[in-house]
Amino acid sequence: MTESSADTYDVIVIGGGPPGENAADYAHKGGLSAVLVESELLGGECSFWACMPSKALLRPVELLHAAHAVPGVPIGDRLDTDKVFARRDEFNHHRDDSSQVEWATNAGLDVVRGHGRLAGERVVEVESADGSKRTLTARHAVVLVTGTTAAVPPVPGLREAQPWISRDATNLVEVPGRIVVIGGGVVGCEASTWLRALGAEVTLLVREDRLLIRTEPFAGNLVADAMRESGIDVRLGVNIEEVRRGAVTNVAIGKIRGAEVTVVADGEEHVADEVLAAVGRVPRSDDVGLPSVGLSPGGYIETDDTMTVRGVDGDWLYAVGDVNGRALLTHMGKYQARVCGDVIAARAAGKPLDGLRYRASSDHGVIPQVTFTDPQVACVGLTEAEARAAGANVRCVEYDLGNLAGTSLLQDGYTGRAKLVVDADAETLLGATFVGPEIGEVVHSATVAIVGKVPIEVLWHAVPSYPTASEIWLRLLETWRAGS
Repeated sequence: MTESSADTYDVIVIGGGPPGENAADYAHKGGLSAVLVESELLGGECSFWACMPSKALLRPVELLHAAHAVPGVPIGDRLDTDKVFARRDEFNHHRDDSSQVEWATNAGLDVVRGHGRLAGERVVEVESADGSKRTLTARHAVVLVTGTTAAVPPVPGLREAQPWISRDATNLVEVPGRIVVIGGGVVGCEASTWLRALGAEVTLLVREDRLLIRTEPFAGNLVADAMRESGIDVRLGVNIEEVRRGAVTNVAIGKIRGAEVTVVADGEEHVADEVLAAVGRVPRSDDVGLPSVGLSPGGYIETDDTMTVRGVDGDWLYAVGDVNGRALLTHMGKYQARVCGDVIAARAAGKPLDGLRYRASSDHGVIPQVTFTDPQVACVGLTEAEARAAGANVRCVEYDLGNLAGTSLLQDGYTGRAKLVVDADAETLLGATFVGPEIGEVVHSATVAIVGKVPIEVLWHAVPSYPTASEIWLRLLETWRAGS
């Protein structure tokens, strides 16, 4: 039977989140036809379940805190939950992806609904919700962009208790009176912040001895201090032994599941209305047909810097975004996708892959990230510990962000800190961390300095505007000079 031309594309992208959209769009702009295969909502985790709804929930928290820190601003003591939820729902379009589909169509991309699986070289089988199947064939490339899903740790009774995961926390429709949050990473810390601000009694149980374990130690400590001040019960270094729950009567997203839940940690019982498992992510690669091309399912899919999957001949299979495990962040997935789209188009045209645009290099130790707690944690590059472990000759400088005119004007009692990790031999930056209210916008200047390998002596001539938080750069460089 002859394959229909309607089922043949230059590029097939399995997964329609932001990285998938970018990969398809960039390949199409390079002159290729492309189709997005999506089993859920086009726009993916970020648009509907993660970045957008979570930041919509956190922004009112920041503003309320800031308003209370600036005398003369008339404001109440509590957030209006209904209005906060309404604004969140506007940002994630009430989980309706029609506008995303319209964008794709206008961009010249096709959209096919269903679960996509590899079925051999350049072949993708799509299974629709009704069980029907359709076979698509790629002339040049297939891109896997299936992302990750929330992990539920193997704590006795936890899975049976049907805990909330990140999707429930970002799309909550009722606020639990009491909630236990398990995990002190980004999701656990951000969710605890908005849940407390919306009126929940929050107990945060963390296995590690500090929050945000992958950042500089002072970052997690400052966030923990602020959380405790807000009324969150932060427990560090605990072992969760068991979870017990009675009847589960409701598994709808963002709804309280039913009976009270008891979380036993270090012998102590924490009774709550809900429990949130926020302990990381696992790749969605177990059901994408990897065995059909000789790969093992279930783990992260390894790629080279062109985003080409290792272990598959012919340079036709690619993986971008969370599923490759290189950097589990939307903006890094989109960055990889831009590289991927350019690589696919260049290979299709027979062009050499010369130039920086065809290599994803910034997810090797130059990854920027903002955790939108209150205070925010903004970091890029290596921590001091990571730099020393890599063998660098390291010198660090730190400065109190509260001592700047710009931050003092931002709000009274501003508390924060900044740190630069410097290669003492080359006198260029290896990493930077900024912790403080509304400090996230500062991190991109550090990203540019690290990616560009800008020498300290050149940074001295990048004069920050006064009075802004960017003055931290001057103070850090002055501290560097004073120690030289």
